[in-house]
Amino acid sequence: MILDVHVHVCAATPGHGSMSQELLDSLPFRFMRWRLGLGPYHADTERELEAKLSESIDETEKLDAVVALAFDAVHDNDGNRDVKNTHLYVTNDYGIELARKYPKMLFGCSVHPYRKDAVAEVERCAKAGAVLMKWLPNTQCFNPSDERCFPVYEALAHHKLTLLSHTGGEKSLPVLDRTVGDPALLEPAVKRGVTVIAAHCGTRSGRADPDYLPTFMRMAREHEHFYGDTSALNLPTRSYAYRHVLGDQVVREKLVHGSDWPILPVPPLRHLGLGGSWAAWRERNWLRRDVLIKQRIGFDDAYWHRAAKVLGVSRPGTSVHRVPAGAA
Repeated sequence: MILDVHVHVCAATPGHGSMSQELLDSLPFRFMRWRLGLGPYHADTERELEAKLSESIDETEKLDAVVALAFDAVHDNDGNRDVKNTHLYVTNDYGIELARKYPKMLFGCSVHPYRKDAVAEVERCAKAGAVLMKWLPNTQCFNPSDERCFPVYEALAHHKLTLLSHTGGEKSLPVLDRTVGDPALLEPAVKRGVTVIAAHCGTRSGRADPDYLPTFMRMAREHEHFYGDTSALNLPTRSYAYRHVLGDQVVREKLVHGSDWPILPVPPLRHLGLGGSWAAWRERNWLRRDVLIKQRIGFDDAYWHRAAKVLGVSRPGTSVHRVPAGAA
């Protein structure tokens, strides 16, 4: 199978989640709505975005499925939900619903490690068919090396559930703590037996961000079960990573496919040339454009199939199943 491990959805209805007015008014979100043909925000925007994602997947022949990501609310140091600082909230129940409704959407859960029922929620999501767990520490405001995360790591390791955690800078969502994007903070997870995918390979989202790409590459070399996804690498601020990660044979074999949809993929001129970039720009389906760019850059067949192997996902018959690594 060929999977995209990093696809976002939004939610704004009871039981599905919420978006803050700050996020709705932000330039990235307004641009996304306009470019996807959704128009001004209204009550049905959630369903329109859901339908647009389904359509985009069906039109992207290279992909067999995507992981649609839930996004947990911010929780404070006492484990209580912090409504004021939560700008995007997508419930695990909505993720479960999407996976049941759309055969090509797999459930990616999200559990804030400081919440009081964190381990119980990981258990519930694993039983509901989650194929990975997603974190964005910069926005969800926690430190992955905090000992409060350790019970969650043990639960993930027990269920052989992969952790997909944002690394590097962040611009699409409000940032509450810019110091927690360092891939090295995920070392306690790896040491406790968790397979980790470092989203964005630790790259910068702007000139002012620290560059954690070298740290990501070191960890990818040192830890067998530490990977990086290529989500959002087709942004001008992150595409510098291509020549580094593709030029290192060990690191190249630790990359998995991700797009960060609905983030706009920008064809990197230095890798595609003028003609190739123009051809990619003409592709209006952003999922398919992201795939097209990476095909033309030269990602090999192993790259396209690696995500399914890392997540332990297979497709017997017409149904998608997660078979944890090591299972019979």
